[in-house]
Amino acid sequence: MKNSITSTFRQAKLELAKVIFPTKPQVKQAFIAVIVVVTFVVLFLALVDFIMSSTVSAILS
Repeated sequence: MKNSITSTFRQAKLELAKVIFPTKPQVKQAFIAVIVVVTFVVLFLALVDFIMSSTVSAILS
C-alpha cells in the first residue's frame, strides 16, 4: 500500500515537471481576450433582449 502511494506521488511529480505553465504576458493576453468576448456577448444579448421585448410589447399593445 505504501509503495503504491509513493509511486503515485513520484509519477505525479514527474508529470508535473512536464507541464508548461503560461507566462505572465500570456495570462494577461488571455484575460483581456476573455473580457472582450464576454463584453461582446453581453452587449449582443442585451440588444436581442431589447428588440424581443420591444416587439412583444408592440404586439401586445
